[in-house]
Amino acid sequence: MDKISGLSDDLLIKILSFLPTEVAVSTSILSKRWECLWMWLPKLKFYGRYGLASEENSLQRFLNRNLPLHRAPVIESFHLFLESSCFKPEDIKLWLVVALSRHLTKLKITYRYSNKPYILPSSLYTCKSLVTLKLRGRIRLDVPRRVCLPSLKILQLLIDRYLDGESLRKLLTICPVLEDLVVHFDRDTYDMGLVTVNVPSLQSLSLYVPGDTAIIFDELVIDTPCLKYFKLEDLDDGGDDGHSCLIKNMPYLEDAYVDVRYRDISSHIGSFTSVKRLTICSETVYGDGFVFNQLEHLTLCVCTDKLNLLVRLLEDSPNLRVLDIVEMDHYDSHWEYPPITVDECILSSLKTYNWSEYLGRRPQEKDLAVYVLGKRWSLEDCNNLV
Repeated sequence: MDKISGLSDDLLIKILSFLPTEVAVSTSILSKRWECLWMWLPKLKFYGRYGLASEENSLQRFLNRNLPLHRAPVIESFHLFLESSCFKPEDIKLWLVVALSRHLTKLKITYRYSNKPYILPSSLYTCKSLVTLKLRGRIRLDVPRRVCLPSLKILQLLIDRYLDGESLRKLLTICPVLEDLVVHFDRDTYDMGLVTVNVPSLQSLSLYVPGDTAIIFDELVIDTPCLKYFKLEDLDDGGDDGHSCLIKNMPYLEDAYVDVRYRDISSHIGSFTSVKRLTICSETVYGDGFVFNQLEHLTLCVCTDKLNLLVRLLEDSPNLRVLDIVEMDHYDSHWEYPPITVDECILSSLKTYNWSEYLGRRPQEKDLAVYVLGKRWSLEDCNNLV
């Protein structure tokens, strides 16, 4: 301990920054010198676990007493993980206001197990330094007028029940340099209205709509002309009352992950013809007239009823180099194989064929491997994916 205490404060603070916050705080009992060192930590993470009332009360008292005394001029990241309704909204607001006043760059809030949603303080929407914002749980967005998040580049929303199309639109409008957006919609019954993702600066977008959901969309509109990566998991088939999804042109798209239950994917597929890498899971085949001139790496899920989608993609991808056949976790594959004819010259570019280690357990999956390996492709590598 004497050797450690001989180190400079700056070095001790750097060492403490590698520890969980609660461990770093516990060093304050070592001596007078250590009592306030944790107050200079640039990264803070606090957990209030559900069911541990004594721990929750202790954390609440500790933050109320000590966080306003935190001395670091810059708080790089602040993470609150609160799993209990015992935390008072006015206390949470105090903690966030303190963090936001210290040139905060990364904020993550997880708020669960409360009957009422937590409403974020208005000062959050005017934080000029904030670069990353991650919200999860029962949180309500209430975006004031005439505000801006001028530095926000990464936004993740996994909000239960309290997210709607209008609040999402308002939030995106005040993020002029946003580059990375992730939105997970909740299963619970609520009306989203019109959901529009219109962000000219966006480069990466991930949207998740769960299956067996009671979410009501008027329409889902995606207008992101500078997008390079797009992930769409829409597992709600919706039947005849299913929502429509309008995807506008994405000329710079390089990588797409598409897992949908729509009866017709032709309206989507045209937005992905410029990609170099495509992961796709669909039980329907798109229409004619599409060519994937840039596609080099194709990953296909084996949930489809027939082999037609694979054949169509192979025919429409003249420069394909790598083909991966996988089984996604939430499916049971049930391939059926009609007689198939594919022009061999179209397939001459393929160099690598990979298949999941989980495939081959059923006869139809072995047939797939035989079909692929039986083609006259210039295969250089044939691998079993781990």
